This record gives sequence, structure tokens and C-alpha cells, in this order.
Amino acid sequence: MSHRTSTPPEAAGPVRPGPGARTALRPTVAAEILDGFWHTRREVNARVGIPQGPSLLESAGNLHNLRLAAGAAEGVFQGDYPFVDSDVYKWLEAAAWHLGRTGPAADDVLTGEVERITALVTAAQEPDGYLNTWFQVAKGGRRYEDLRWGHELYCAGHLMQAGIALHRTTGRKELLEAAVRFADHLTAVFGPDRQIDGFDGHPEVETALVELYRETGERRYLELAGYFVDRHGHGLLGGEAYCQDRVPLRRQENVEGHAVRQLYLLAAAADLAAETGDGELRAACERLWSAMVASKTHITGGLGAHHDEEDFGDPFELPTERAYCETCAAVASVHFNWRMALLTGEARYSDLIERTLFNGLLAGVSLDGESWLYVNPLQVRDGHTDTGGDQSARRTRWFRCACCPPNVMRLLAGLEHYIATTDDRGFQLHQYAAGRYTGAVGADQVVVSVHTDYPWSGAVRLVVEDAPEEPWTLSLRIPQWCARHQVSLAGGGHLPATVEDGWLRIERAWSRGDEVVLDLGMEARLTAADERVDAVRGCVALERGPLVYCLEAVDHPGGGLDDVLIDTGRTPREEFRPDLLGGVVALTAAGYRRPAAEEGWWPYRTFRSSAGAGPAREPGSALPLTAVPYYSWANRTDGAMRVWLPTR
Repeated sequence: MSHRTSTPPEAAGPVRPGPGARTALRPTVAAEILDGFWHTRREVNARVGIPQGPSLLESAGNLHNLRLAAGAAEGVFQGDYPFVDSDVYKWLEAAAWHLGRTGPAADDVLTGEVERITALVTAAQEPDGYLNTWFQVAKGGRRYEDLRWGHELYCAGHLMQAGIALHRTTGRKELLEAAVRFADHLTAVFGPDRQIDGFDGHPEVETALVELYRETGERRYLELAGYFVDRHGHGLLGGEAYCQDRVPLRRQENVEGHAVRQLYLLAAAADLAAETGDGELRAACERLWSAMVASKTHITGGLGAHHDEEDFGDPFELPTERAYCETCAAVASVHFNWRMALLTGEARYSDLIERTLFNGLLAGVSLDGESWLYVNPLQVRDGHTDTGGDQSARRTRWFRCACCPPNVMRLLAGLEHYIATTDDRGFQLHQYAAGRYTGAVGADQVVVSVHTDYPWSGAVRLVVEDAPEEPWTLSLRIPQWCARHQVSLAGGGHLPATVEDGWLRIERAWSRGDEVVLDLGMEARLTAADERVDAVRGCVALERGPLVYCLEAVDHPGGGLDDVLIDTGRTPREEFRPDLLGGVVALTAAGYRRPAAEEGWWPYRTFRSSAGAGPAREPGSALPLTAVPYYSWANRTDGAMRVWLPTR
């Protein structure tokens, strides 16, 4: 029976468009991931990842540096980088989103750690609001002397986001007040008629200032964010693409330079377009997104082709073993795409979020939550030697540059806020995570629960738990990879469904207890890259649902993976393996191992006819290929791995 519902409260997630924002969609006001795949990954983050943060920050010296800046300890600055404070703030944000789910009283230990570290931060802050322990301690208090490398504003942005998160989830104001003091300091120092006309070489403060405006209503923060975005690209920091200073964003035709910096800047531009209605900024975001996806995005959603300068690289330059795909770039991609999904209402942005979450991001943390990958290659060759460090292809407990672990922690801790949205016409489900989601449709409230074993199964059952009397539209994203789907109403009845622009839309008068069943075809598939991607021409990748698969040497005894071929004439078989990697659907494909090559001093062959390859060679011995989800690689033993497989 339909009934009138009450107006829901304001959304409490990391992105909360203001009342006058020109967004097509708004995040749900309440969200819970209660079961299934993402619940499991988040529980590991909650039990292992976040709790280990304080001890790791202590051993790395981050907290010691705050004590030095506060005058509460003696010694020297610890760490090699000017941005180590940001690791503390990202951890605080992660803890905040977790406590927003459990409540501070449910985790006394974590609550105590948050209070202790917050007190360290506020004690280290200068009276005028400035805070950066590298410059306060290691550089004798000299400020803003190196905007290209100093990361002072970058760290300030992460402080703001942590303060906002703690305020939205627990109501505590101490860290938010510290963030406001720093923001007020920045508005007094930076700007066209202020002391400094410049910006930080690593974008981040821009999107944080927009969110601080949303939290406080102080328009100076929004204006400062707009100033920073528009000063990029005018040569103030030397004119390099690396720090987004070669071309103004509004005139850029393709993403370039340091991938994380570009994506954080684009996230801020999307926020500004939402809050100000700036059509030129919106058009730039759409143009650059399209160029990025068309020619600079790896199959995993990973971004970055160059280890040198963590750079995007050229169009279609998508290497395998030298793919950079920094874990932080995956986080930044989700941030940018979510803002674009809200701004435009288009499903394609949530398609990329899904691909990135399941592959490019999740590979960055081990299944037990204890170790991490900074870079995420798509191939590790036979005989690979690794010296360790931040750019290792082996999982590492922590890094000298530890930006990625707390970044993953905060995204996973707040993941429920990236699942669903509403508008005046209805409710939209972007990601298929089992849980309960509440949103405002007009002046009323809609509550939908989701039940699914996705990504192992394509069956998704949705139950309407609360709804207004008037008709409204339930919109379900049909993923870009999905070739077939079915939708039905439990118990029968008319279901007027249409599909447009990636959304399956069902408009009707809903009643409490109505159930919709969506079945997404999850058959294994072979994927080939654009012919211009030289690195993988003649290769295919295995995919199933939202998951990209890979081979690992541990599953193929008797030799490595460099000589493996896949037979594309046979359909891969699927099998759920509860004993493997925490329970996964594994794929088995027909393959071969090439015959051993003749030994010689020169690894090339010359062909003197236009036929090219000479006489046909036998494919080699048959070899069943076992593929596992890419996110799960490097969790058993070190060894060879590959995503792209040469074809027979």
C-alpha cells in the first residue's frame, strides 16, 4: 500500500552538492552496504586497514612531525617528502567514514585514536591557520617558497576533507574548525589582489574548498577554488604539463601530465561547474573525459603509462609490464567520475567507476588488507627481478611515499555514498552493491534495498521499502559490457521498462514490498584492444561481468607465462571456486605453450618475402589456462602475471 513519506535529511557523504547546484542527480541521503562482495572488502578495511593506520603513521614519523611542530617533542623531521601530513588527514577521513557507519560509541579504540590525532593536528597549527610540518620544522618556517613541489595547499585540502567528514559523520567540530582557519588564511594570502598569485603544483585543495563551501556556506572558499583552477596553465609554475601548467583547463584537448594531478583538477572543475553553472568548465570536463577514455585508459580502468613523472603518456600508449596505473589515480578517477555522474546524470561515468573499483583500485590492496601496490602493471614477466620500493610489482607493507594506502582506506570506508542517487523524478542505482539506500524524490522519501551476489552472479533483486504515493521512476544502470539483460516484477504484473543512454527506466506507482528482479548476462568474453595500441596488438583479455581476469604463474606449473598462447576458437569455462582467493569465479580457457625457441645470440628473425612469417609453426603443447580476477593477483606467491594473452 502506498503512503506519504517524510522529507529525508541531508546527505552525509563526501560529495554534497549545495541547494542551488546545477546537478542532474543528488547522492542518496542515507546508504548502507550490508552484504556481498563490497561488504566483505569493506570489513577487511575496517578490521585491518584502518586500525593499523596510527601505528604505521607513528613508525613512519608522520605523528612525530606533528609533535615537533606543536613544540611537544624534540628531534628532527622524519620522512622524505613535504606532503607526509596528508597521509594523516586521509587516515582521519577514512576513520570518519567508518565511524559514521558504526557510530563513535561502537568503536572506543578508533574514536580515541581519532581524538588523539585530531588534538595533535590542532596543536601543530599556527595561530594564523597555517599548517605544514615540513615547512614549519624542516624549512625553518619559510612558507610558499616552492609552490611547484611544496604541496602546502595539497595537504590543506586533505585536512579540509577530513574535517568535513568528521563533522558530517560524528558532529565533532575541532578538525573542521582547523580546516576553516586554514581556508581563511588561504583566502587572505592567495588571489589576484593578494600577496601571492599562484597555485599548488599538486591539485587537491580546489575540490576541498568547494566542499568546504558546501559545508559552511562561505562563498569565499568557492571563489578561491575557481581562482586556483583557472590559474593553472598560464606558466606560473614553469609551464609544465606535469603540474597542469602547460595549457589552461578550459582550452585542453586531452588529458596530460601527472595522472593524479590532472584528475584532481578535473574533479574540482566538475564541482565548480555544478555549483556555478559554468558551461565552459562542464564542456571541458566532458571533452577531456572522452579523450581520456578513448585513448589513455587501460582495460582495468587504470590510468598512467609512464613511471617517469607518473604521466598519462601519448594517445594509445598503453603498455603492459610498464603500465603505471597508480592506485591513487584509480581513487582520483572515481572522484572525478562520480562528480560527472551527478552533474550530467549520464550512466557512462558510473560504468567507468565500476570498472575502476573492481579492477584498477581493488588490486591496490591485498585480500588480507595488510599490504599494498603503488603501481598496478598488467604483466609481470618470467624472471622479473624487483628491488622493492614504491614502484615495486610486489605487494609492500607501507611506502616511503605512502599516499595510496590511506587513499584506498578512505574510499572504501565511504563507498556506500557512491552507489545511488535521486532526482525529482525518481531513484537511480549506479553500482550493484547489496544494501539499503534512502533518497529524496521531490519532498518525499524513497527507500530501496538491494540483494545480490554481484559480481559472481548477474541477478539483482530490489525491494521498494518506502515510497510516495505518486508514480516515480526506478532507474537501473545497464553496464556497457552487458550484451543481454532481463527485468521482471516479482509476482507478475506490468513493468513498463525502457532503456536509454545506459539506464533501464521503470516508471510506475510503487508500493511498499514491490520487488524487481534484474538479470545481467555475465558470460565470459574475450576483449581485443584498438589496433593502435601497439603493446597488445594480436592479444585478447578475458573478462566476465565487471571483472578483468589475468593468468598467474602459480596456476601454470611447468613453465612461465611469456610463451603462453590462448585459443580464441573455444569458449572459456566458468567455475566458482570457494577455496580460491577467498572465493572467486575462475575461468578456464584452452591454450598452448609455444615450443622452446632455438638458442641464439640474436632474438630476431629476418623474412625476405612479402609473405612475412614463413612456414607455419606448430602452436606447441596444449595447456589449460586458469584465469583469476585481476584484483586478486599477487596474493599467493610472487611470480609472473599477465592480462593480455597472445592469440594462436
